[in-house]
Amino acid sequence: MTTKPKAKKFRIRRSTPADPMPQPEPVADAAPVRPVPPVPPRPAPARAAADPAPHAGAASPGMTGQVSSAREMAAATDIDAIRKEGLTGRQLRMARRVAQKHGLAPTSDFDAVRLLRARGIDPFQRTNMLELVSQNGAATGQTAQPEAEPREQKVQLPQTVALEKKNLPSTQTVSPADRRAAEIQKIQKELARRRRRKMALLMTRLAAFVLLPTIVAGYYFYAVATPMYATKSEFLILKAENGGAGAMGSLFSGTQFATNQDAIAVQSYLTSKDAMLRLDADEGFKAHFTQDWIDPIQRLDADPSNEDAYSLYKRNIEIGYDPTEGVIKMEVMAADPETAAQFSRALIGYAEERVDNLSFRKRSNAVTDAEQGLIEAEQGRRDAQERLVRLQQDGIVDPEAVITTLRGQINQREIELQEKQLQLQALLDNRRPNQAKVEGVQGDIRRIEALLAQLNADMSSATTGDGSLAEQAIQIQLAQADLATRDLMLQSALERLEQARRDADSQARYLTTSVEPVPSEDPSYPRKFENTILAFLIFAGAYLMVSLTASILREQVST
Repeated sequence: MTTKPKAKKFRIRRSTPADPMPQPEPVADAAPVRPVPPVPPRPAPARAAADPAPHAGAASPGMTGQVSSAREMAAATDIDAIRKEGLTGRQLRMARRVAQKHGLAPTSDFDAVRLLRARGIDPFQRTNMLELVSQNGAATGQTAQPEAEPREQKVQLPQTVALEKKNLPSTQTVSPADRRAAEIQKIQKELARRRRRKMALLMTRLAAFVLLPTIVAGYYFYAVATPMYATKSEFLILKAENGGAGAMGSLFSGTQFATNQDAIAVQSYLTSKDAMLRLDADEGFKAHFTQDWIDPIQRLDADPSNEDAYSLYKRNIEIGYDPTEGVIKMEVMAADPETAAQFSRALIGYAEERVDNLSFRKRSNAVTDAEQGLIEAEQGRRDAQERLVRLQQDGIVDPEAVITTLRGQINQREIELQEKQLQLQALLDNRRPNQAKVEGVQGDIRRIEALLAQLNADMSSATTGDGSLAEQAIQIQLAQADLATRDLMLQSALERLEQARRDADSQARYLTTSVEPVPSEDPSYPRKFENTILAFLIFAGAYLMVSLTASILREQVST
């Protein structure tokens, strides 16, 4: 079990010993101050018995007409310097307590700091427990024996350290304003020197990465590049008028929307590798650009591959399509004006063939479909006609006529029965009817009713049952309607076939050349000044992007 050490507190009567006279310190600005050893208090002079003892807290009256000594001026200067240090209230109270512990009588907290520093004691140094115990032991009544030999004084901090002056101070005095102006001028010269160095480095980088490549590009455009001649042409695709299309079909027939897809397909074909290979086979595209007098950048190798030739083909053939006008614009570049015009005419011919081929399959498919539809219509009409003939052969030729005849006979017999009944009623209205006539009329009525019953029975058998005349009539009517429908379908198939054949014989799309290709007299490319300025802008933009990226990365890494 450990117990924390406790320090005892004693009430010590404060005494007012004589204030030791501090040694004057040098007042130089830059020279360090050496620690001054403590000065022992001087013994007070013997007073006469008659003189009364002065009060401990009373201050000695000042002498009038006496000048302050250098020691008093140094003390005042030190107190002002300590006051400017900005010590806290806690530090000042600690300094007063340390001064009282060492037997000093300071007049203020700042005077306590001055007196302690004059003796080489740090007023703000913490006291360890051993010193506290030893001091407590000394304070309990142990009498300090005078030491025979002076002990080495303990080093207290902060303390001044003397610096050896190798150079003597200059006799010339410089005012603070002149010194400040000299420092500002020195800083300005340093900034100007750095600015000139950075500007020189910037100009060097600009010359290496922007100006030199621009000069090389300009030299190529002005002295090395082979002049290229451009031939421009324009053509558009028209759709043939179709009278059978109707009002909705002819709504967009006269606009560019009717041939929009065809124009896009032609543009894609002219910029494809297929068109390049065909142009090379017909006009010698590769052979033209493998000539020795063309510059190395625009020239093909002796045995170029299709990919290299196609890359050069895409650079020298520019095709644009304006959907608002429906016009296809083409520009062909070559080292010779006649060759450029020849290439342009060949490509226009390829485009016209492609337009014809785009609608050829559609037209041929239309004719094939029309012929197949006609065959199916003929076969259906033949089947319907055979079914009608078979029904007529198996039953009555005209069951509906038979039913109509039976219905007429029944109506006629009913009329005769009504007449006989009226006649019999007329005979019976007499008081003395003729019996022979009455019996004759009654016999006619019985015979008419029997015949009417037979006719109704025949009519019932004709209209009911699976093999009745009504069923046969219905089947014959359906067969006749099917035959009529097949006749209409056959007629429509014949008209469709005739229309498809007419469309196949005529051309559905036309390619019209609005601007013919004409050989140019002056070279169109390269555009020397414009290309040089463009190269300068490209190199400057690339350098700017790289420099900004590098500066941002440098800033991120430094932070």
